[in-house]
Amino acid sequence: MRKISVDDMINGKISNYPLVVAVAKRAREITDEIITSGKIVTEKPVNIAYKEFKDHKYEIFSADF
Repeated sequence: MRKISVDDMINGKISNYPLVVAVAKRAREITDEIITSGKIVTEKPVNIAYKEFKDHKYEIFSADF
């Protein structure tokens, strides 16, 4: 399986920082969902979040200052 790089995911649109923050926040949401539902998950929440962003289930918006 070919792993997609961060640079390929953002395509020069944004810096790496918003991507890292967005994946971390989504991973926290996934962790909270797992805890409340009591599910047993073999994959790490960060990997799940990374795949969701890679599959364009979520978009990252960066604020223009």
